[in-house]
Amino acid sequence: MSSTGSQSIQSVLKETRSFAPPATFAAQAHISSRQQYEAMWKRAKDDPAGFWGEMAENLDWFRRWDSVLQGQMPETKWFVGARINASYNCVDRHLKGSRRNKAAIIWEGEPGDTRVLRYQDLHREVCRFANVLKKLGVQVGDRVTLYMPMIPELTIAMLACSRIGAVHSIIFGGFSADAVADRNNDAQAKVVVTADGGWRRGKEVPLKAAVDASLDRSPTVEKVVVVRRTGGEVDMVPDRDFWWHELMQEVSAECDPVQLDSEHPLFILYTSGSTGKPKGVMHTTAGYLLGTTMTSRWVFDLKEDDTYWCTADIGWITGHSYICYGPLSNGATVMMYEGAPNWPDEGRFWELIEKYRVSIFYTAPTAIRAFIKWGNHWPEKYDLSSLRLLGSVGEPINPEAWMWYHRVIGQERCPIVDTWWQTETGSIMVSPLPGVTSTKPGSCCHPLPGVVPDIVTRAGESLGKNEGGLLVMRQPWPSMLRTLYGDHERFKKTYFSEIPGCYFAGDGARYDEDGYLWVMGRVDDVLNVSGHRLSTMEVESALVAHPKVAEAAVVGFPHEIKGEGICCFVTLKSGEGDDGLKVELTQHVRQVIGALATPDQVRFAVALPKTRSGKIMRRLLRDIAAGRESTQDTTTLEDLSILAKLRSDED
Repeated sequence: MSSTGSQSIQSVLKETRSFAPPATFAAQAHISSRQQYEAMWKRAKDDPAGFWGEMAENLDWFRRWDSVLQGQMPETKWFVGARINASYNCVDRHLKGSRRNKAAIIWEGEPGDTRVLRYQDLHREVCRFANVLKKLGVQVGDRVTLYMPMIPELTIAMLACSRIGAVHSIIFGGFSADAVADRNNDAQAKVVVTADGGWRRGKEVPLKAAVDASLDRSPTVEKVVVVRRTGGEVDMVPDRDFWWHELMQEVSAECDPVQLDSEHPLFILYTSGSTGKPKGVMHTTAGYLLGTTMTSRWVFDLKEDDTYWCTADIGWITGHSYICYGPLSNGATVMMYEGAPNWPDEGRFWELIEKYRVSIFYTAPTAIRAFIKWGNHWPEKYDLSSLRLLGSVGEPINPEAWMWYHRVIGQERCPIVDTWWQTETGSIMVSPLPGVTSTKPGSCCHPLPGVVPDIVTRAGESLGKNEGGLLVMRQPWPSMLRTLYGDHERFKKTYFSEIPGCYFAGDGARYDEDGYLWVMGRVDDVLNVSGHRLSTMEVESALVAHPKVAEAAVVGFPHEIKGEGICCFVTLKSGEGDDGLKVELTQHVRQVIGALATPDQVRFAVALPKTRSGKIMRRLLRDIAAGRESTQDTTTLEDLSILAKLRSDED
C-alpha cells in the first residue's frame, strides 16, 4: 500500500440535507429502530463471538463449530471446526417448502431472450454441472476459471464449484487474453468455463477466442467448457474443448454437496494492486457466506415477495456477493440482465424494472451519472412504482447524483442505501439501514453490526470530527479476506502493515459533526474507473509494450460519467506524437488489458516529472490532468522546466 498522502485529508464537501426513512418502510423493516441497531452494533463490538454465533443460526451447518472466533488480525479464523457448504445454503435448503417453486433467477439477455429458473430448476442444473466438473477431473481444492457473459450458467457454474469444493476464479468478460492468462497462471487453474461469446450493445463479445489466445500461456489448464450463447463460429480443440449442453446431457441431476471445513477456500477474485501484479483475494466459505447473507437481509431488507436486481457484472465482487451468494442464501428472487443499459435505447433499465416489477435496485454512481446525462424523459416513460428501495455501490456517490436518484427514480419515496465495502471485505461494511437511518446525500452513514471502523493518521492516532484520514478496521469480521492466493506475506504487508493491528482499507474518510461517515476516495494510485479498480501500473505496462513508447505515467482525473477518467502521459522513443498515434495507443491499451481500461486522454511529453531518485511524481501529473493549479511540494523535483512545459502543452 502506498504511503503517500497527508496525515489529514481536507474535506471540501459540505452536505446538510437529510432524509428520514418513510414510516411505512420502517414499520416493516428487519431492523426498524435506532435503538435496535445500536444494541446490535454494541453487542457485536463487545462480544463478537456471541453475536456472530447467534447470526450463524441463519445458515445450515453439517457440523457446528468448536469456537466462533480464533486469532487476531491478520490471522483470524471463523467457526473453527465447523462443516458447511455454500451451494447447499443457496439452493438445497430452499427446496423443503414452497420456495422450491419460487423464481430464483429471472434472466433477460440483451437481445430480449428470457429464462426463469425456480429454486428446484437451479438445483437440478447446479447438480448436473457439478457432476460435469467431477467428470472432467476437478477435485476438492482445484481452481476453476469462469470467463463468461452475464447468463444463468455463470451462477450455475459458481454454485457447482462450491458444491464440490472447487475454488472458482471469475474473470470479468471485458478483460483481454493476456489478463486471462495471468490469472489462470497465478491460480494454476485446471479447467476454464466460458461461452462462444456474449452480447454487448448489439455486438458479440468473443470470449472463446480470448480463452484460446490465453491457453498458449496457461499450461495448467486441461479442459475448456463452452456455453453456446451467441451461436458464433468458434474453434473447438478435440479432447480439450467441450460444449456445455452436450456434457450436461450425459450426467445425473443428483450430486450430494461436499461437507467442507468452514475455512475452505470458496473463491479467488483478482483485483488490481498499485504494484501492477493482480492480487488474488481469497475468501473462505463460512465467514464470507454469513457476511453476505446477513448484510443482504439488513441492508436490502429482503422480503419473500421482492424482486431484487443488482446491475453489477458477476466478474466483480458486487456480483459474487449480491447477485449470487447473499440473495440466494436468503431465498430471494434475483434478476439478471446480460447487456448494456443503453441498448437498444437509453430506457432499457427502466423498461426491465417495469416489466419484471423490480422492487430493489442496486447500481453504481457511474451508471447514475450516465442516466442523468441521457435525460429524465427516459425513466419518465416507464412505471417505476414497484421500486421500494434503491442502492448505490462501487465508489462514493456525489450528492447531486444522489438527489437525482432520489427524485427521479425513487420518486421521493424509496430509501437509498449508499454502501461502502471492497473486494477484500467480502460484504458491505458501512451503509444506511433503510428502516432506521436518516440519510445524507453522499454519505454511506454508519457501520453495520460487527464493523468497528476508525479514521486515523498514518501514526495510527484517531482523528476528530471533520478531520479526514485513513479508514481502518479495528476488529475482525467474518467475511474478511484470509490471504492473497499464493502470497501471504504480500497480504500482510498490503493490508495490515500500514497501521499495526488494523486493516487498512486504502481509502480516506472522515466523520462529520453528526457522526456520519464520508468516504473521500483512494489514498494510493489505484484508479477507480466506473467503480472498477485498475492499477496505473497495468495501464503503464501496456503503453510501454508499444514499440514507439519509451515511458508512460498514468493518473486519474475527475470525469463526469466515470467518476475518474484515465489520463496517460507518454514519452516517445523518437519523433513527435500526433492524433493518429493517440488513437493507436488507445486501441493498444484496449487490446492488451480490455475495454474497461480505455484511456480518456493521451498526452505526449518530452519528459516526465521525476524526483532526483528517478521516481515519477504522479501527484503533480494528477493536478495537470485535472486542470488545476498545483499546491504540491516540488522541492524534490529534478527538473522544474519539465513541469512548466507540460502545463504549457495543456491545451
